[in-house]
Amino acid sequence: MAQPVNLNRFKKQKARAKKKARADENSMKFGRTGLEKQREKSELDKTVRHIDGHKRDDT
Repeated sequence: MAQPVNLNRFKKQKARAKKKARADENSMKFGRTGLEKQREKSELDKTVRHIDGHKRDDT
């Protein structure tokens, strides 16, 4: 005789797999790599420093 199967566990595993597949799909569509995020942040910081360095002190 075959082993009994816990249907709740099976449903949960199936739902987890479906969620993971959707998350992977979304990360490919919308996600950025860590390197891209870091490069964008460093460019923004450089721009802010450049602008702040050229401010005039009128007081």
